[in-house]
Amino acid sequence: MSGSPSFPKRLAWYTGAVFGSAVAATGFVAVREGLPPTAALISFSLVVVFSSHRRVFFSATESVSPAFMVSMAAIVVFVHWHSLAGCLLIGMLSSLYVPGLTRSSWPWFPFNAGITGLATLAAGAAYAHLPGQAHPGVPAAILGAIPVAIVCMAVSGSLLVLSYIVETGRVERDVLVGIRSSFGQVVPFALLGVLLGRMYIALGPAVMLLIIVPILIAREMFASYLRVKESHDETVGMLIHALEAKDRYTSGHSERVADYARYIGEELNFMPARLERLRFAALMHDIGKLVVPNQLLNKPGRLTPDEFSQVRVHEKVSVQMLSHIDFLRPIAAASHSDATRFDPDDLDHPIEPYIVMIADAYDAMTSTRAYRKALPQDVAFRELRDNAGVQFHPACVEALIHAVEKRGERHGAGFETDAEFENAPVAGVGSAGLGDLLDNEANGRTTSASS
Repeated sequence: MSGSPSFPKRLAWYTGAVFGSAVAATGFVAVREGLPPTAALISFSLVVVFSSHRRVFFSATESVSPAFMVSMAAIVVFVHWHSLAGCLLIGMLSSLYVPGLTRSSWPWFPFNAGITGLATLAAGAAYAHLPGQAHPGVPAAILGAIPVAIVCMAVSGSLLVLSYIVETGRVERDVLVGIRSSFGQVVPFALLGVLLGRMYIALGPAVMLLIIVPILIAREMFASYLRVKESHDETVGMLIHALEAKDRYTSGHSERVADYARYIGEELNFMPARLERLRFAALMHDIGKLVVPNQLLNKPGRLTPDEFSQVRVHEKVSVQMLSHIDFLRPIAAASHSDATRFDPDDLDHPIEPYIVMIADAYDAMTSTRAYRKALPQDVAFRELRDNAGVQFHPACVEALIHAVEKRGERHGAGFETDAEFENAPVAGVGSAGLGDLLDNEANGRTTSASS
């Protein structure tokens, strides 16, 4: 909990238990091993509090700060002095953020302090028991940061998951995905923290002044990354709004396709950056329809060969538009059907276009179009599986079906909440995509999963 929302009363006893455990653990290890030198404890305390106030917010309630880097440096230094109490205290102080201590949200501090304190204690114990950490060289110490970071994230993640169970009785999948993806964010801080800790041991307290420099650099780099990401989101949002102004159905379709594509990406264990690119590809796959007349996009009957050719132009336009936007250029090919049809012999073909095609086809079948009502979900699943290995990537088909079933979601006939074409016939002459040609022989076989 990085922001300052009101503290839920259901977490009061849990917070007391976690924070009390951290305080008790501090006393126990302090009596058993003693405290580190006072000067080192004070200097690390000041730096970790400073770093926790250099956080960067990437939403109203979520942020990241370099405090984890300081905590990792403290683990290296205090384990060297055989004082896990020092690790625990610095871990607890890393959660102190004065602007968040409002009347309704101050309990988040003991909540976060208890979790980070216990997680840092576990990480310190793990670091102390790594082979060769008594007198490690720099390479060994840096490599040791990875398992230590895993222990720290595992403990803090487990305690956080348990807090959701206490508060709501369940854990949303997005929470688990966020915890998993956060590991990639903390590893660089962990590596840098261990290196700074080794420098402190070798050169003394003067290194603390040097620690402030990478803190400021790391914060600025992350802030710069967020500014670029915000700019990308605004660009995509502007294009989506233009599409929505032209045709509400196409905009809603793109957003659903992005959701289904994300489901597949998560099932295939995509990293967060790759998931983000996949989301952009899915949102933008139909952007070329801005140049297609609405009467063709929403035509109730079949398209003539001329009309079909006009509609197919949107693929080339999509590729051209995306190719002229730097950060969207890598996903431009996902907008063209030539890149989306599965080719089992092309082992080097990127999987993202296949994912977008399957997500697109699934939504096309399970949503109402101008020419027919939504198809039942089991029909859509069967169509995807029937064409797996021929038109669709088999692994991506199974990933989507598994993800939808795992979430207990129902789509298609009987489960639509906002159909754009309420008067559409139950069965129409068009396919599940843009429509069949009057002369099917001229166009070849069209499947019910085209779009």
